[in-house]
Order: sequence, then structure tokens, then C-alpha cells
Amino acid sequence: MTPQAQLAMLAWIPLLLYLFIRFPVQKAVVIGFIGAWLFLPQRAAFSFIGFPDYNRISAASYGILLATCIFDVGRFHSFKLGWLDLPMLIWCVCPLASSLSNGLGLYDGISSTLSQTVQWGFPYFLGRIYFNNLKGLRLLAMGIFLGGMVYVPLCLYEIRMSPQLHVMVYGYFPHSFAQTMRYGGFRPQVFMSHGLAVGVWMMAASVVGVWLWQAGVIKQVWGISMRWLIPLLLITFILCKSTGAWLLCGFGLIILFAARRLPTVLPLLLLIGGIFFYQYYVATGQLTVQQQEQIVSVMTQITNEDRASSLEFRLDNEQILGEKARQRIIFGWGGWGRNRVYEENWAGELVDVSITDSLWIIEFGTKGLVGLFSINVAMLLPVVIFCRRYPAHYWFNPKVAPAVAVAIVVTLYMFDNLVNAHFNPVFPLASGGIAGLVSKDVERGRINAGHPSKASRLRLPNRQKSFH
Repeated sequence: MTPQAQLAMLAWIPLLLYLFIRFPVQKAVVIGFIGAWLFLPQRAAFSFIGFPDYNRISAASYGILLATCIFDVGRFHSFKLGWLDLPMLIWCVCPLASSLSNGLGLYDGISSTLSQTVQWGFPYFLGRIYFNNLKGLRLLAMGIFLGGMVYVPLCLYEIRMSPQLHVMVYGYFPHSFAQTMRYGGFRPQVFMSHGLAVGVWMMAASVVGVWLWQAGVIKQVWGISMRWLIPLLLITFILCKSTGAWLLCGFGLIILFAARRLPTVLPLLLLIGGIFFYQYYVATGQLTVQQQEQIVSVMTQITNEDRASSLEFRLDNEQILGEKARQRIIFGWGGWGRNRVYEENWAGELVDVSITDSLWIIEFGTKGLVGLFSINVAMLLPVVIFCRRYPAHYWFNPKVAPAVAVAIVVTLYMFDNLVNAHFNPVFPLASGGIAGLVSKDVERGRINAGHPSKASRLRLPNRQKSFH
């Protein structure tokens, strides 16, 4: 870790404390959390015995929790553990059961549980206490959109000059430079782990931005009309050359505009159902070779032969990894690469012959069906309840639209995890906010066949046309 990377990591918590002094707390959380994810260095960490590493993922959570203790301690009292939080709780403690069931010991289980709690549980908890209303989700939606806009000039620079910003700022390149080449040019990486992660982030910003604009939530940002900003964002997103993210963006816009025109939430519910069905189908070994070939053939027609070959390679690996995972189907194999597939080479040595590209197959192999089911329910069940609380004919309402956009991009992120494994803590943060919103409605008994009550509509925040 270079000196400048160390300085950035150490300076982030004092910066967060300043943000809590300078801005309203919800806005400070948005700036501090998203800013950490967008700009802190990759693979930079301080290790402490018995505690999770202090890295770019934990820096924001640690700093915001500390700032909350100092400036907003009453916020903790607003949290009430409910049944909707149980899937995330199970997900966080699942590594303990995985370690114990595989004889890896109590210390390994507690250490893994702490790491998973910091990675997933802390962002979810912060979302629960800070973004559990429509006003908070509006701020989060604006943060995602503005985070994409801030990345526009950085992406355009790297598209033209090659991914160099991480080297220029922090003194090292965090990944394989060969993977930055795509379609005869460069795809940007900026300060993220991979160009695919940038593609998903710009996809989320694009979907959120389009919906905020179309719903009339904002008309201009920084004095610039949204009719100029949205095309600029979309063009930059396309130039990121991430085929999967293009498809996700298309799915998201279809879901949103179908809700506006028809109106119906059915496309979103079908996408969520498809996520569960695919994982169940492959995890239980029901995907046949013929079906896999049909999927690859469809992908060839949609994209190109190279992308289809990449998908075929991933599906082949998921078959052998799924077979290994089914040997420990309840709690998985635990850590230390025990979920991977090894074969003996000519020298009698065990060689890892598996490639884990997708997050879902990693979690299935390490934490079994319990872990896989709990994380999907934790992230997606709040979205399903949100659809009941706010039917499609409310989605274009400028008071509800930001929360709708956030719910959509959370779902798209979970869909992306079927083929990729690029963790982004902003999405658990968003899921926690949606869970907090719908939990309040459940407690007050306002879910009645999917129609919000008159009282709940009156509490919606005022429409706002610009953001400074």
C-alpha cells in the first residue's frame, strides 16, 4: 500500500466527521458513503488481529457509525429489529454455522461472521436508520445519480487515455490491465476493482437519473438542465462497453416505463422470480447440457459470439461448482477455498480447476442454501413489499419515484450477481432503506391489498425541481 493510499484511508474518518458538522446528517451519510466507494483506493487495508480489516468497504461504515455516536446518537434508538431484518441477520451469522459444520473452529466462524457483518450488515443497518422514509430514499437516489455524473469526466478520460487514474492518484494499478480492453478500445476502471463494476454503477446512475427526470423530481442540477445531463450520462455509460450492464439498463427502463404505461409491477416481480428460479434450478442440478446450449445460443443472437462464449464458460464452471456445493448443501464448505474444485495433475499435486465469476455460486459454495436464500431474501423481499405498498400507478408520482428507482437498481444488482461478483455496499445500504420504509408501514398496518392509505399519501415529501 503506497503512502498516498494510506493517507486517503486514514483521512476518511476525519472527513466524515467534518461532513456531519457541515451538512444535515442524511446528506452527510450519502456523501460520505458513496464518496468512499467511488474514490478510496482498491486493495488498501489496515489489518488488526481479531477484527475485520479497515478497507474501502469498511471505512465508510466505521466513520458513519462513529459520527452517529458523536453527533446523532439518538438515531440508534429509532431502530427496532423486525421480522423483515431476520434474513440479513441470518446472512451475517451464517459464516459461523458454516465454519462449525466444517470443523474450522469457533475462531474462524466468529472472524468470518464479523467480516460479513461489516461488509453487508453495517451498510444495511445504516440504510435502515438513515433512509427509512421517502425523503431519505430521495437523497440516496440523488446520491447515486450525482455519483454517476461525477464519474462521467473520469470515465471519458480513461476511455480516451486508458485506465490510469488509480495509478496517477495512488501509485499502482489494482487489476489486470489486459481486462480493460474491449471492442477495440478501453473501458474505464477509475477507482473501482474492474470495468464491470464501473459499468454496473453507471447503469444504476442512468436508470435512476432517467426516472428522476421523467417523473419531474428534478429539472436541473448545478444549474444545468436534465435534458443535457441525461444524454451525456447515457452516452458515457454506453462508452463504458459493458454488455451486461447495457442489458440491465434495458431491463430497468422497460420495468419503469411499463409501470407508467400499463400500469403494472409484473415485469419487476417476474425479474425477481427469475433470480430465485435460476439459482434454485442450477443449485439443485436441474440445468441440463441441452438447456445450457440453448441459453448460449440466445445470448449469441442478442450480443456476439465472444460474450456468448464467456457466458458458456461461466455456466460450465457453475455446473462443477454446483456439484461440489451440493455435497455441503445446507451451510456450504466455509472459507479457505474449500468450495472450489481441485484435480490431481501429472505431478500428483492438487490444482484448482474452477473459476468463480458469479457471486451467487460463491455464496452457495461457501454458505450453502441457508446463506444463498437469506441474502436474496434480505435484498429482494423489501422490494416485493414495496410493490404492494406503492402500486405501479404511484411510481410516476415525483414523491415516490426516487424510492422506485432505488428499488429497481437493487433488483438489477442482484440480477447481475448471477453472472458477476463485484460487491457494492451502496446496494445493501439501499436495501436497508427500503426495508426501513416498508417496515414502518407494516407496523402501522397500512398494507391493505397494495393500496396506500390517504394518511400515508399526505406524508409524502414535497416535490422539488432542482438540486444544488
